[in-house]
Amino acid sequence: MIYNKDMELFDEKPSPVTPAKDAVRKVLTVTELNRRVKGMLEQNVGSVWVSGEISNLRLYDSGHRYFTLKDKDCQVRAVLFAGTAVRIKFELKDGMEVILHGRVTLYENSGQYQIIASSMEPKGVGALQLAFEQLKEKLYKEGLFDESRKRPLPFLPHTVGVVTSPSGAAVRDILNGINMRFPETRVLIYPSRVQGEGSAEEIAQGIKYLNTLEDVEVIIIGRGGGSIEDLWSFNEEIVVRAVHASEVPVVSAVGHEIDITISDLVADARAQTPTKAAELVVPLRQELFDHLDDYRVEMQALLKEKLQDHKVGLKQLEKRLALKSPMEIIRQFQQRLDDRGERMKLAVNNILKSGKSSLSALAGRMEAINPLKILARGYSVTTKDDKILTSSGQVKAGDKIKTRLSDGEIVSEVT
Repeated sequence: MIYNKDMELFDEKPSPVTPAKDAVRKVLTVTELNRRVKGMLEQNVGSVWVSGEISNLRLYDSGHRYFTLKDKDCQVRAVLFAGTAVRIKFELKDGMEVILHGRVTLYENSGQYQIIASSMEPKGVGALQLAFEQLKEKLYKEGLFDESRKRPLPFLPHTVGVVTSPSGAAVRDILNGINMRFPETRVLIYPSRVQGEGSAEEIAQGIKYLNTLEDVEVIIIGRGGGSIEDLWSFNEEIVVRAVHASEVPVVSAVGHEIDITISDLVADARAQTPTKAAELVVPLRQELFDHLDDYRVEMQALLKEKLQDHKVGLKQLEKRLALKSPMEIIRQFQQRLDDRGERMKLAVNNILKSGKSSLSALAGRMEAINPLKILARGYSVTTKDDKILTSSGQVKAGDKIKTRLSDGEIVSEVT
């Protein structure tokens, strides 16, 4: 079958034509052929919607992505250039089912036809929802949602920084809430778009700027409710990274209670609404005054109780001091000296008595062994040169010896 350029089917087959022998042949180069086929594809097929599965995905340093789009029977090459890729929120992966809109053309160098994608969405789930889940999983693995890294909010901040649209309802809700709760609080507003192209960069820049101000103690980022597309700026990685990097605690107040953004998950605190954010960062002044009154009454009661305890303690101390006055202490020491003197006299007498008894007994024992007593009973002691003789062999004839009796001495000569 033969089609014309409008893809209409001819009813009759053309009869074969045999070129004349002298006809001039038009010979095309490969480049000319591919260029002609490319023109036909672009003119006759043009832009199409195609569904299929991504495979052989390749990402180049230029940011371009090349892949194959296939079904169970066929496949076609596809290209996603960097300029288009930045508008696609989700991350392409092999095996992902997508619906692609693009222009059918031919890559002249290789002679292969391909689709140049102009938009793309995941099949069966919204593109933004898929991008949300992909980024959420990525940041969760990095630990950005860990509760341990989240910081407590200051109790009574002097200055609150706010990043939001200066003309939206959110800024009015925040200002009214802070003014109603604690009007002395200073509020610095960093004006920023909160949706649309470039808004994520402005929000991130606002967070960074407020971190440079020494007096800002807490930062609120937020906006009113809306669709996932309206709130998407607070799901952008640049905003989430800025919240995580902030040295100042950040409160995320995006949308309504049912709206959850990734900024909510990484922030130090999440408020369901901008009004709730004001309640989180600033206490109610009247409640503080009420608490102060309660504390004053409680402190007065505690002081009275402490004073009474001290009075009782002082009385007990007076009694103890009376017992421990200098004169009383001196009298007690005098009494102790008297007692100890008596005990010492008694001890000395006992020692003397015991000593006398011991001396008497010792004298008796010494008297019993006194040599004079022995001599008095008829014994004598003979010595030579003051040495006691115990044997006759110790002397010879002519030696002078001395005999000691009980009442005197006899000097003799040995014959």
